Parts: sequence; structure tokens; C-alpha cells
Amino acid sequence: MNQWKLKEIVLMSILGVVFGFIYLAFFGVGKVLYGFFAPFGLADMGYEIIYGIWFIVSVIAAYIIRKPGAAFLAEMVAALVEVLAGSTTGPQLLISGAIQGLGAELAFAATRWKDYRLHILMLSGVGAACLSFPYHFFAGGFDAYENWVVTLLFVTRIISAIIITGLLGKFISDQLAKTGVLQGYALGKEIKKRKRDDHVA
Repeated sequence: MNQWKLKEIVLMSILGVVFGFIYLAFFGVGKVLYGFFAPFGLADMGYEIIYGIWFIVSVIAAYIIRKPGAAFLAEMVAALVEVLAGSTTGPQLLISGAIQGLGAELAFAATRWKDYRLHILMLSGVGAACLSFPYHFFAGGFDAYENWVVTLLFVTRIISAIIITGLLGKFISDQLAKTGVLQGYALGKEIKKRKRDDHVA
């Protein structure tokens, strides 16, 4: 954290807190979808199709701040907020958050935290999906499902991560940057430079 500026730590924390509450809200959405898929023997599909939302803060924080650890730490803060806010899942959310944050961080680490293009953001979501699924396989009792159902759940989580975590995460960050509130952060500076270069061209 010695390379981090105070404002980056503050922003990462704010994002974690905000999305911690958003994550809690989406558990309610997941429950509704869970009930919808239950009669088909695919109850957990209700969560999997929106699972990318529970990785999204990691990509948003990393994309905006662009410092080692941003993805992991933002996800951990969000998980802590969920626990403190009274999530029925309890403290094991911290384990889940750590695994998801680590999975998201790996994509950025592979580029030495220098590449934040869309495909890397999507890979970050996929990393979170791939690393978290084995944990939830055992913690969530997925071993009771037939192999084809487990495969379907896994593929659905990956697709959700690509669309919600990667694509939506980038869209939200870019829209936020366009308002000018991120001028002092890496993403805001990149967009400002891009506009200046386009003007010169």
C-alpha cells in the first residue's frame, strides 16, 4: 500500500462499502430467481446467472485506480460490509470475498498491472468465477447435482462474469469518469489524455 495515495485508498473503501450493500440487495434478487428455477431442478441457476455482480467491484476499483491489490482489497471491503450489515451467510463471506478478489486480481497481476483493456477486465471476471466456483461447489452443496448441471452452473457463472463483471463494470466506470469526478485517478487521466489526443488529431 506504500504506492497508494490517500485518495485512492478512500475511493477503494467507498466503492467497497457501496457495493457491499449492492451485493446484499442482489441476494434478494437471487432468491427470487432461485425460486423460479427450483421447479426445474436448477435452483442455484438463479444465483449463477447474476453471479457476475458479486465480482464487479473488484474490476471497477482496479480499472479506476490501477494499483496492485485494488481488485482484491475492494472485494474484501465489500465482503466485510456484507457481514457487518447482517448477511445471513455470516463470516464465511470473508472467505468467499478473499477467493473472489484473488481470482479477479490474477488477471491484472499477469500483466504486471499495466493493461486495463476490456479483454483484461473480462478475464478478471472469469478469474474470479473460476477460482470461486470450486469453493462454492463444496460450500454450496453442488456435489449433489448431476455432472451436466454442475457444468451448466459453471459455464453460466463464467458468462455472467464476462457480461456483468467485465462489460458492465467497464461501462459503469467509464460513465462515472465522463462526469469528471475521477480526474485525479488513473482512469480519469487516461480519458483526459484520450480527449486531448483526439482534439490534436
